[in-house]
Amino acid sequence: MIEPTLQTIAAYAEKALLYEVSLSPKPGLVDRLTNGAHQDMDYDTFIDSITGLRPFFMRYLQAGFKHHGTMPQLFTQLRQIGIEAEAAMLKATAGINTHKGANFSFAILLGATGYYLQQSSALIFSPEDSQTIVQLASEMTTALVEKDFQQLPAKKNLSYGEKLYLDYGLTGIRGEAAAGYPSLTKLSLPYLRKRSEEATEIRLLRTLIYLMSEVEDGNLLHRGGYQMWQLVQMECKKIHQEKLPAEEFLDELVRYDRLLIQRNLSPGGSADLLALSIFFGFLEELFYSPSGMNVYPMPQTVFK
Repeated sequence: MIEPTLQTIAAYAEKALLYEVSLSPKPGLVDRLTNGAHQDMDYDTFIDSITGLRPFFMRYLQAGFKHHGTMPQLFTQLRQIGIEAEAAMLKATAGINTHKGANFSFAILLGATGYYLQQSSALIFSPEDSQTIVQLASEMTTALVEKDFQQLPAKKNLSYGEKLYLDYGLTGIRGEAAAGYPSLTKLSLPYLRKRSEEATEIRLLRTLIYLMSEVEDGNLLHRGGYQMWQLVQMECKKIHQEKLPAEEFLDELVRYDRLLIQRNLSPGGSADLLALSIFFGFLEELFYSPSGMNVYPMPQTVFK
């Protein structure tokens, strides 16, 4: 029975990325309507990227499910698979980095999920199940992430996240993993678990704005610097706290999308965390709805 379970969960990861890129309108981000603040990628680029990553989701799960060593040893194995996955992504996108951060997190979380499934074959997870998985992710990465950061001063070619650590002391997605993904456990998942009659797309867009108002977003920091990142947080907090009706909220997102495009800002870190939130949402069945009932009409201003 475990093989169908793994296949279903691998499909959840793929579907989470498809949901994330398809949500519209997303301020500064690629979606169905605009390229956001990106000149080198569009909606089709993301579809190509997701297709390139698809085979690796099952490999991450299987690695965890078959593992009997320590958690850091599992991370080492997942990292090797992740390098292959990143190469496949870049080949599919002609060298454009669409999902590097998301691939890192899905490698860890799917590996942790596979490991957890040695004890449970449930397809519907509880919040406690999700908490156990992120705790396994923390155990998997803490020591190795600390080691990675300690070695940065001697490294010649640094990633964006590594530069942010040296410049601002911000740990990015690596720190998020080592801490057990607090942006998910303390922000997005509790928010999504609240009962709501709103359409799934609206709920997820509201979750994105909530994340943008609170989390450390390396993409915003890289593009706009520390002060601009804090400005975006403040603006998103205002949008989140206004609790606008759905249509007004969508109109506000269209306006804010134009503003972030003008500023050349893209909250890609928040988008990755949203995709991970959607994945856990599928595991916990947080936003299942009948076919045709989970999409809200786009605001008229989009088409002008």
